[in-house]
Order: sequence, then structure tokens, then C-alpha cells
Amino acid sequence: MLSVPSNRAYRRVFTAQVVALVGTGLATVALGLLAYDLAGPDAGAVLGTALAIKMVAYVGVAPIAGALTARVPRRALLVTLDLVRATIAAALPWVDAIWQVHLLIFLLHAASAAFTPAFQATIPEILTDERDYTRALSLSRLAYDLESLLSPLVAAAVLVVLGHDDLFLGTAAGFVGSALLVLSAALPATRGPRRDDRPFTATVRGIRIHLATPRLRGLLAVHLAVAAAGSMVLVNTVGYVRDLLGRDDTAVAVALAANGLGSLVAAFTLPAVLDRFTDRAVMLRACAGLAAVLLLAVPVTALLGDSRWPALLALWALIGAGSSLVLTPGGRLLRRSAHPADLPAVFAADFALSHACWLLGYPLAGGLATAAGMPVALAVLAAVTVAATVLAARFWPTRDPEVIEHEHDLDHDHHHLADAALVDGRWRHVHHYRIDDLHHRWPA
Repeated sequence: MLSVPSNRAYRRVFTAQVVALVGTGLATVALGLLAYDLAGPDAGAVLGTALAIKMVAYVGVAPIAGALTARVPRRALLVTLDLVRATIAAALPWVDAIWQVHLLIFLLHAASAAFTPAFQATIPEILTDERDYTRALSLSRLAYDLESLLSPLVAAAVLVVLGHDDLFLGTAAGFVGSALLVLSAALPATRGPRRDDRPFTATVRGIRIHLATPRLRGLLAVHLAVAAAGSMVLVNTVGYVRDLLGRDDTAVAVALAANGLGSLVAAFTLPAVLDRFTDRAVMLRACAGLAAVLLLAVPVTALLGDSRWPALLALWALIGAGSSLVLTPGGRLLRRSAHPADLPAVFAADFALSHACWLLGYPLAGGLATAAGMPVALAVLAAVTVAATVLAARFWPTRDPEVIEHEHDLDHDHHHLADAALVDGRWRHVHHYRIDDLHHRWPA
């Protein structure tokens, strides 16, 4: 895995990702403190609305942005979006009303909804070897997990000497640093839109490809499984640890860190696992594991005494590991399922559809836990995870080659082609169609 950064262009864009992630982590802490300054006891409602706005921006903006990506030079697009995000982050310390926070949060995440898929679609064009790309995906997951673990510590260190408004300036600096690194990297040229593209056609192409390709329909189903399991962790950890276990805020952070640690360990081991097993086998088994963990957590909530605390840490770590095993190989599936010119649109579609699953999972996890209790919430979301796993196995065929061999007759003038052969007195030409070619013509 550590050999992948030897590619200079990838090294710079990966470093840009890490720098931007650190800035985003600082903003997460600073936003909570800003919400408390503006709303006091109602800060939770402000943050909940901000989270909903974030998801709406991701789901609504990403497909449109994916269509525009092919029309704008790649480097200029990424650098501009980083600078836009830096400007918005630098403006957040100056707001004095909740509606201003919500507006800036929407603009910030709209820019991220355009930046992230375009950035993700760039990596497979830089690293054309699949083994290298797999390791890059694992490195990206490690970066996300380390950010979730370390950013609160960095923020705490900054707050010892500075105010929380300065955290937003750190976020802005992170985005500026990301822009400079992207500017210095040698990125593949933008391929440009298709000749027959119209704005609406380009906007929906990625979603059409995603929904027409069996392996990507399977990917959407496993996104739902991860969202169901992950929502339990992100939404209900605070209430469970504080109210039911009677522990403090430090324990909440430890529980979330256990989830991140499980994800980190799985991401580190994944390249070796994918060298031995297919993507389908790894992802579907991990989805089944997530369902099993949620079901196992139901009786754990009924335990008495201090035994529930170590059990929670173990279960949350297993959910983190399972989520990483499911999500990390997703980029490989997207890469195999689209022509290079369609990669930005397909990555944007996956970004939007996956966040739509989280938009469903968050209120479901929170509402069930509040209205019916943790055991019911765990059981219902386990059922959702099981259903999503079954759908993924049904949508995604067991035999899933990247190319399909196809033959047809040639006229006499074309027998010079390299793959032409004289069979039974007729010249025949062998094509190796990519799976996505077939699905685009005959959607399943």
C-alpha cells in the first residue's frame, strides 16, 4: 500500500485530500461551538438542521455538478471549488444569525458535492493499474478514519491557545493548501462532453448508468446496508452512552473512536483480502456481518452492569470494520462500469445515491430509538440491512466479468482487422465489450 504514493501526481492529490480533511474536521468541532453561541440549549436543533442541509446539498447538487465536470478543465474546476470552500469557511466566524449559518453550510456542502466526485473520478485515471487503484482506495479510507480520530484532538489543542473562530480559519487554510497541491499536480486532461450531450441528458446519465448496471444496483443496495448500520452509530451513540450507560462525554468520544478504529484496521487489511477474493464476495459477506452485529446488539442492550460498555465498544468496532469492507471497494466497481468520459458522472451519481441512503437512515435511526427504544431501533435497522443484502445479492450476478467476448461477421473489406479470423469460410471479428457497453444498450 505504501508504494502507491511513489506516483508523484497521486502523492500530491492524496496530500491535498488529507489537508482538506483536517480542515473539515476542525470545521466540524467549530460548527458545534458556533451553534451553541448562537442558539444555546437549542444548538442540537441547529446542528440537526445543518446535517439535513448537508445531505440535501449532496443529493441534489452532485448529479448536476457531475454533468458540468466534463465541460470545465479539471484542474481549474478543483482549484476553484477549493477556493470557494475556503472563502465560505473564512466567512463563518462573522455570522450572527442561524439562517446565515444554514445558508453558508448549504453553499459549503454544495461545493463539496461538486468537488468530491470530480476528485474521486480523477484517481483511476492517474492510477491505471487496478492493484495500485485498490491500494489508493484503502489509503483514502485510512485518511477518512484517521481524520475522524485525530481532528478532535487537533481541535482541542488549538482551543487551548485560540478561540473556536480560529478553527474556521484553519479550515480555510486547509482548503487553500489543497488548492495549491492540486494546482501543482499533473492531472489528466478533461475529456470533454459527448457530442450529442444536452445539459439534462448529461445530468441524468450517471444515474441512468448506475441504475442500469447490475453490479452498480448491487452497490446501491450495499450503500443502504451501510447507512442503516452506520446511522445507529452516528445518531444513537450519544443517547445510549449518556442516558442508558450513565457515562460522560469522554465515553461518547471513545465509543465513536472504536467505530473509527475498526474501519481503519479493515481498510489497512483490505488490499490483501481483495487479492484473494472477489469484490462481490467481500462486500456481500461484510453486509451480512453488519446485519448480524445489529441483531447481536439487541440482547446486549438488555445486559446488566458494566458488561454493556465493552460489548458496545466491540460491536461498534465491528460495524466500523464491516462498513469499511463494504464501502472501500466501491470505486473499483464504478471504474469498471463506465467509459473514462463517463467516470465523473458515474462517481457523482454514486455520491448522490449513497447520501440519499444516509438521508433515509439518519431519521429512521433517531426516530425509532426515541419513540420505541434502542432494541426496537436495532432490530428494525438489522431488518433493513438484511433486506439490502438480499437485494444486493439478487441485483449483482455471481458471474460478473469486466468484458464480454462478442463475435459477428465481417464483410470482405474488413478482414485485415487484428482480431479477424477466417472461420468456416467467413471472416469473423471478436469484440471485447465492456459490461457497461452492453448495459447501456440493453438496460437490465
